[in-house]
Amino acid sequence: MYLKANSPHAATAGKSIIGFNVINGKEVEGDLSLIQCKSAVDHRDLVGMFPDSGEKDVARAAKAAADAFKDWSGTSAAAREGLVQRTAGILATHKEKLARIITREIGMTPLEALAEVQESINACAFSVTESRGIQSMKLGPGSMAIRRPAGVCGILATGSSPLAAPGRRMLQAILCGNTVVWKPSDNAPATAYLLLRAMMEAGLPPGVVNTINGRGRAGCGKHFLAGIDKGLYQSFSFIGSAALGRTVGEICGRNLVLPNLDLVGRGSMVVMPDADLDQAIEGALYGAFGQAGQRPVGLVNILLHEACAATFKQRFMDRVASLEVGNPMSNPHVAYGPLINARAATAFREHWEMGHTDGASLLSGGDQWTEANRDQRVKGNIGHGVYMQPCVWDGVRPEMGLFRNQVPGPSVNLSTFKDVEEALAWVNGAACGPMLNLHTQDRAWIGRFKRETRTDIVLVNAIAEQPGAHSPYTGQGTYPGGRLALEGFTRWQTSNEDVLADLKLSETVVALPIVSIHTDWDSL
Repeated sequence: MYLKANSPHAATAGKSIIGFNVINGKEVEGDLSLIQCKSAVDHRDLVGMFPDSGEKDVARAAKAAADAFKDWSGTSAAAREGLVQRTAGILATHKEKLARIITREIGMTPLEALAEVQESINACAFSVTESRGIQSMKLGPGSMAIRRPAGVCGILATGSSPLAAPGRRMLQAILCGNTVVWKPSDNAPATAYLLLRAMMEAGLPPGVVNTINGRGRAGCGKHFLAGIDKGLYQSFSFIGSAALGRTVGEICGRNLVLPNLDLVGRGSMVVMPDADLDQAIEGALYGAFGQAGQRPVGLVNILLHEACAATFKQRFMDRVASLEVGNPMSNPHVAYGPLINARAATAFREHWEMGHTDGASLLSGGDQWTEANRDQRVKGNIGHGVYMQPCVWDGVRPEMGLFRNQVPGPSVNLSTFKDVEEALAWVNGAACGPMLNLHTQDRAWIGRFKRETRTDIVLVNAIAEQPGAHSPYTGQGTYPGGRLALEGFTRWQTSNEDVLADLKLSETVVALPIVSIHTDWDSL
C-alpha cells in the first residue's frame, strides 16, 4: 500500500491510497490501467487508485484460490476461527479510521459508517460462534453424513454496504474451509482493500482470499461473471441489485452452481389507528432517508390506515421539512449525505418522471440541492457531489411503478388503506419486499400480519434495522443470515463402510416380545 498527497482542494479529507489486487498473498497490479475512486462527498477528493483488472487477472486469482483450497480446507476449525477473531481485533482498533474512509468513498454519515464497521466486527464474532454448530451426523453403523467445504467461492458485491455485506459472506466462506475470489464494488475499493489488509495482518495464508478490482458489467465484472461458465467457482455469492441478481442466478443455474443471492429489497411500513405516531414517524424518517435512501433494504412504502393518515402525514411532513442534509465530512450530524455515484443520480431523476406519469402527488422534493437553490437546511460544501432533496409521494397505489420499484435515493411513498384486509393485500403484492415494519398495539392485528404476510422479517413497533449476520431470512432461497447462511457454503457428503463382519462378532441378538392388539377399524 502506498499513500500520496491528495488534491489541494481536498487535502483536509486525507491522503489518496494507491492500492492493488491481492493474489496468492501478494499485492499485484492488474493487466489494465488504473481507475480512480473519487469521493461521493466531494468529487475533487481522490480516495484512491486501483487496478482495472481483466480476464487474465480473474484467471490468476481463481487459480490461486484453487491451489490454496487443499491446505485451507484441511486447516483446523480452531485456526480458521483464530484468523477471524484476530481480524475483528484489528478492525476494532482502527474502527474510526476505517469509518472515515467509508464516509469519503460512498457518502455515509460518520454514524452510519461507524455502524457499518461495527456490524463487520459483530459478524466476526457471530460467524465464529455459529460455525461451531455446523456438525456432521451419524446415520447408523458405519454411516456418516459430513459437511464438506464447497470449494472456490466467488463474491461480487455492491457498494451500498461496502464492508459488512461482502465481509459477512467472506467470513462465512472461509470459516467453512473454502477459499475466495472477491470483486469489490468499484465505488468502494479502498474499504475492501483495507479489510483484506487487516486479514493479512491477522495471518491470512496466501491464496485463501484474493481480490480483483475493476469496473462493473462492461469491464472486470463481465470477466468475473464469465468465470462461472468456465467452472472457476463452486459457489457464487452476489450482493446487489435484483436486475443483476437475475443474471447471476441464470448463469449459476445453467452451470448447476448454487448461487447465494443477497439482493437489494424494498421495505414497507404499516401504521394502524392505535399506533404510537411519534415512534412510527422516527422509524419512517430513518428507514426512508438513512444513507440517502441507498440502504440495502430501504423503506419504500408507508401504508397508513385512513383513521390516522391525515395526522401522520402532517406531522411527518413537518419533520421532513426540517431535515438537515449535506456534506457528512464537514457536518457529521446531517440526516444524510450524497448519492453514491452518477448512475444512482440518473435513476433517481428518472423516478420523478415515473411518479408524475403514475399520477402520484409530489409533496416534497423533486430536485437536486445545489449551491444556487440551497437553503438553511443544507450544510457544508455540496457543489462537488450529488445531493438530492427528500422526496415524499402521496396517493401511491399498488399498481404504480413507484410502489413496486425501489428507488436508489431519498424517496418514500404514502398510501392510505381502509382496513386490515386491504393492507395485507398491498403488502403481499406481486413485488413483496423482504421487511415489514408494523406499528400497532393490537395483539390480534399483530398476529394476523405475522401469519399472513410473506415478508421475511416482521418488526413490530421497532426501528427498521438492516438484517445482520444473526438474522436468518429466506432471501432468494439461500438464507443470507444466521447459521443457515454458513450451511450454504458447504455440501453434504455421506459415507458408508462395510462393518457387517465386525457387527457379527460383537452384536447381541435380543428377542423382542410379540404384542397382539386389536383395532376395531369398522367402528371408526
